Amino acid sequence: MRYAGTSGSVAEGCSSPAYGGRTAGPWPGLHPDDLPDGLVVADAAGRVVCFNAAAARITATRPAEALGRSLERALPLEDQDGRRWWALTDPYGGLATRSGQPERNLLLPGGREVLVSARYVRERPGGPVQRVVVQLRGTEARRRAERSHAELIATVAHELRSPLTSVKGFTATLLAKWERFTDDQKRLMLETVDADADRVTRLIAELLDISRIDSGRLEVRRQPVDIAAAVRRHVASYTRAGLAPGRFVVKVREPLPELWADPDKIDQVLGNLLENAVRHGEGTVTIEVSAASPQARTEGTAVTVSDEGPGIPDESMPRVFTRFWRGSKRGGTGLGLYIVKGIIDAHGGTITVGRAARGGAQFRFTLPVGAPAFLTQG
Repeated sequence: MRYAGTSGSVAEGCSSPAYGGRTAGPWPGLHPDDLPDGLVVADAAGRVVCFNAAAARITATRPAEALGRSLERALPLEDQDGRRWWALTDPYGGLATRSGQPERNLLLPGGREVLVSARYVRERPGGPVQRVVVQLRGTEARRRAERSHAELIATVAHELRSPLTSVKGFTATLLAKWERFTDDQKRLMLETVDADADRVTRLIAELLDISRIDSGRLEVRRQPVDIAAAVRRHVASYTRAGLAPGRFVVKVREPLPELWADPDKIDQVLGNLLENAVRHGEGTVTIEVSAASPQARTEGTAVTVSDEGPGIPDESMPRVFTRFWRGSKRGGTGLGLYIVKGIIDAHGGTITVGRAARGGAQFRFTLPVGAPAFLTQG
């Protein structure tokens, strides 16, 4: 486990049983306890010379109990079939061409699972093993990811079933009994099919967004954005759909800095926040647009969306932007606010949730000016 561009190794700073001092290896002050993963290093004789704090936490073994012992005794790993791992892999007496072991799930005494990978360090190709460097990681993060994926699949399956059942039912009925329905009945069924198809399309778009956010591949195509006009456009769409114009109050505090952002994604953010305020909130929905506060580190635009509903309980606020959080039982996938935060983060902005002046929920996001690179160069 050598660092790129250096001749030292972590093992050089681990040989003291107490290893309380700092090594002057590749970087002054670097210590094995600084590493986030467990690190165990055995010397050419198979004796443990390094056992960092993360390894102690993962294995529930004190470093003083592991240092100086054989690797097999200090780290008694077994595979899923109960076979002793070090006897099975034989790092010191096995094939001279082996360079290590890929990460796999192994068991510690008591059945505790741990992710283990190893590297065999040789002074020359085919030579004897000088060190065995073992990395340990707990399985909690992987299990959380697996649970999250399972929840996502279950949510998607549930959300798809209803509109697809409706689409299938209406289309099958129309095909089988077209002549029996009046034009108004046909129109009603086709409008329902169209709305359900839009619902499926939105869900698929949400899944694609989540995939891009989780993988860090969410692209932001910056263009000049008139965010005040975008807010008014969204409000107008709600009033055209039948909501009373008095349900909304738009406050724009001029002047606003020029904003460069992805207009489609900003529309997605505004649409989601307004939909939440209308669906889950009550009373007047107030949208304020202004320049970012003077305390902000960079110039930008701030948008606040608040309602007069019951608001969000204080204990729930830390979970608002996580997957599957739902503020009420009024439908939704629980993915919208997770995507909103991902979009704001991709723009380099911030978003917060709190309580509005009249008790409802208040969401506030700030976007930096974000001029494209070609306008700031030269």
